[in-house]
Amino acid sequence: MTLWATRILGEFPPDLSRLWIAGDPDGVLLDEQILSALRDRGFEVLPFEDSVVFRAEYEELYRIPWEHGETGSAKAVILHLRNNELNELPWDYLRSSRQVRLGLNELFPKLSYAVIRQVGSEYLPSLFEAQAKHAPQALGEAATKDFVLTHIFRISPHLIAQEEDFWQQTLRLHYRDTTLPRVLAEYIEQVISENAVFINTPIADLLEQKDLALRTVQDAWFRYLHKLGITGSRTGESEALPHVPRVTIPFDHHDIRVIVDSMFLDGTLHPMAVSGVPHNLPEWAKAGVIQDPGAMRKLILDGVKNLFDDMPDGHSSHRDWLHFSRRFGEVLSRYHGLDAYSAEGIREDIRVFIRRTDECLEQWVTKHYADLPSLPMARGPVMLHHVPRYLAMNHISQNEKIALVVFDGLAIDQWVQIRESLVKASDKFMFNERTCFAWLPTLTSVSRQALFSGLRPREFPDDIESTSKEPTYWKRFWQDQGVRPNSVYYRKSIKRNDDLPKLKEELSNPAIKVAGLVVDTVDEIIHGAVLGKQGVATQIANWCESGFVTRLLQYLLDQGFQVYLTADHGNAEATGVGRINQGVSADLKGERVRTYRNETMIAEAATANPDTLRVNVPGLPSDFIPLFARGRGAFVPKGDQVVVHGGMSLEELIVPFVKVSYVS
Repeated sequence: MTLWATRILGEFPPDLSRLWIAGDPDGVLLDEQILSALRDRGFEVLPFEDSVVFRAEYEELYRIPWEHGETGSAKAVILHLRNNELNELPWDYLRSSRQVRLGLNELFPKLSYAVIRQVGSEYLPSLFEAQAKHAPQALGEAATKDFVLTHIFRISPHLIAQEEDFWQQTLRLHYRDTTLPRVLAEYIEQVISENAVFINTPIADLLEQKDLALRTVQDAWFRYLHKLGITGSRTGESEALPHVPRVTIPFDHHDIRVIVDSMFLDGTLHPMAVSGVPHNLPEWAKAGVIQDPGAMRKLILDGVKNLFDDMPDGHSSHRDWLHFSRRFGEVLSRYHGLDAYSAEGIREDIRVFIRRTDECLEQWVTKHYADLPSLPMARGPVMLHHVPRYLAMNHISQNEKIALVVFDGLAIDQWVQIRESLVKASDKFMFNERTCFAWLPTLTSVSRQALFSGLRPREFPDDIESTSKEPTYWKRFWQDQGVRPNSVYYRKSIKRNDDLPKLKEELSNPAIKVAGLVVDTVDEIIHGAVLGKQGVATQIANWCESGFVTRLLQYLLDQGFQVYLTADHGNAEATGVGRINQGVSADLKGERVRTYRNETMIAEAATANPDTLRVNVPGLPSDFIPLFARGRGAFVPKGDQVVVHGGMSLEELIVPFVKVSYVS
């Protein structure tokens, strides 16, 4: 256990109280390792965001059972308050609880709080240990920035003197899906910008914005190939990228080419499709050119090998899985884009890779999924029910218009396909890409309602089997944020160009400040799929060629909306393991999951069907118990091949969360 976790956990001896109150303005307690350790010790951490909701949950699941001599859902509860105003809590809680105050200013007394509070929570354990070892005295703001850059990001801005120094550090950060906090990116720019080498280079933006950095590298790569006399078409990119900085990158430098080679393998960068490769092209650079379908197939297999080597497991963090999912989506999208003959030649390699991914993710879900709802979302939503609050936190105070576009059923690999079609259609689009977790089971009535309501499914138990209350929940959330009812818009069943005129007419109302839109096309395609996900990819390609997605996003951006794109769940190929026909009636029936209302019924179903898995999902209603088909199984006739959702494969569980904007 880390020094950081030991320090925080030391505040909560398990035998002192059943109710604890933690005043935690910086979200110190919301660390994945700490939450897991607290749960192992019998603690449950409950956020105090609404006094009525908290009291109902606390009374039903904890206090009343305790009073009757029962264990309840946990031995002790920690009321988690995101400020230090403990006196605003109900008096009976204060009287019966033990209170703890946590804060970065107390935990990092030798470092500048103004800097530390802007550093991601994932770095705090390492930073706490570095402070103990390497900070003998209090440091000022500039010295703290140097300290964090040195000990956490392994960067010393004072040693960045040449282009290769800067690009080695920038590419290393983005390949690991690590972006510097703005305060540190600007500090590096301040230190090195006087060097003539970096004139006209937007240093801070390239360090902070992954999409800008990658498109800049992509453009520089194509110009590098042109200088070598290599011409061709750009896969995944338009023919010109006029809105990115035109810089020269020393690709021949050993430390840079190693990273660039890996970026081509896992889809972070796109190769150039060429008709011929010069004999003198360096071996390392061949990953950045594609001569024929065989070369693309090799690129995919090399990418799969890379991912095998870097695959997270049951002990990894949720961030590891989110980062891996993006690389997974890039490689899988390439595979589904192959012609049938080329795909067949590597089909078994892909199946082995996917099966291993599912096994590792299943191990992780059973141990860590329960921690996700409580994790902080300041830098991005971890789960779909975090999305509305994240949008409100980032845009309501600036009085900005917000549009949330939800693609029903869109898997991460299919987002990659749509993104590339958008980039080809317009070089003005910019994508700040993240991923987040859907709710289990990955059913529309569970996960999409959580997305639009900002609630955990436990908080809408009466509506969990239907989506009819979505508009009500969406409007209620924004009214609670101070947005007037007539300023909140919701519409679903948006599918094709014919739907756009009416949508534009309704959104032209100047009173509308928040729009929630559901695009149903992908879900419609997958439910009718007969040729697997490669057939789905073909239909999505045809849909994209119609221009619908491009027109929708352009319209929203042109109307001044801050546009975010996500999905309620993804989809996966599965094979039938047979229907559950043991006389046990499920309340909600899906191809990948069945849900039951009592323990007896689910126990009978699980016993009769060994190819099933039960996972404890604490955020669900207590009488809504899912039973999943294990692996890539589906509750359809044995041997049938289907494209479905409801389960916990990576393609179903982790979805895109993307801010769409124009290049500034």
